[in-house]
Amino acid sequence: MKRSTCFHEKGPSAKCGVSGISYMLAFGALEILLSQFPNLEKVTFLSVIATLTSLAYALIALCLSIAKFSIQHEAKGTIMVAMAGEGLATSTKIWRVFQALGNIAFSYTYSMLLLEIQDTLKSPPAENKAMKRVTLYAIGGIALFYTSLGCMGYAAFGADAPGNYLTGFYKPLWLVDIANLAVIIHLIVGYQVFAQTIFAINEKSLATRWQAPGSFFNKIYTVRFQCNQNYSFQFTPSRILLRTGFVVLTTLVAMLFPFFNAILGLLGSISFWPLTVYFPLNMYMVQAKIKRGNSKWIMFQVLSLLCLVVSLVSAVGSVADILEHLKHAQLFHIDL
Repeated sequence: MKRSTCFHEKGPSAKCGVSGISYMLAFGALEILLSQFPNLEKVTFLSVIATLTSLAYALIALCLSIAKFSIQHEAKGTIMVAMAGEGLATSTKIWRVFQALGNIAFSYTYSMLLLEIQDTLKSPPAENKAMKRVTLYAIGGIALFYTSLGCMGYAAFGADAPGNYLTGFYKPLWLVDIANLAVIIHLIVGYQVFAQTIFAINEKSLATRWQAPGSFFNKIYTVRFQCNQNYSFQFTPSRILLRTGFVVLTTLVAMLFPFFNAILGLLGSISFWPLTVYFPLNMYMVQAKIKRGNSKWIMFQVLSLLCLVVSLVSAVGSVADILEHLKHAQLFHIDL
């Protein structure tokens, strides 16, 4: 938002670098506070906010892309990758295409949340039936919406499309600021939606290891607010230590490697095939008793193999981009 205001006031050629250190530290501090919510069921409102803000900034970006494309009267992008982006080596273009596959894969890596979300549903209707319907609508909507945004963005900017897409727009300033604000809110609450699942798994594991009666780490403490005795805050030392440590660690890693698209592509490539494709497909085949060698089994194996190839090439492209960024990076020096 600060950069957008600077470019709006001084022009697109102005130097408007902004240090990201203070913003990352503030983000980490806020996540430490939010991470003390007990479980995913208690952050349902955060999930709703994340969904609404995601739709808001993506829709604004789509509208701005359509407006920019309509003014240009021609598409800047081309389906011939080797011809796109003047001054870029062909290998760099290919790595970026592979990395983009990882970014797309990350959008569909939600299986680790699926069962946790299903756990919070109430029946009737049956939780699995409700989740199946919701999943169909969600995946269909994501595919349609993000494909439209990706195509229009490429048509508007071509190979010059920025990784942080909204930084390509400076007018109208109020609309760009609303979109950037939506991104901020989405990232703050989206972090918790993903992290709560990790917290639950690790805390359950620790509870079984340190299950001695009166254990300090698992003892529940209650703090009542003086202003209103009806409200209280319950916590365990294990929750505070584990969750705070996790947020501090991820914040430090983010400050060391502030390459958003490359890191996102790598995370997407690592988690997409095993968590979203391989394990769910194999569990379904066991549950449905699909025999090895029949047509459905072959179809699933082909799908799994294709997704494995996507994961591998996107990992290679993301690592190549990270290595390229590291040549020019400075420790704890983040320019937005």
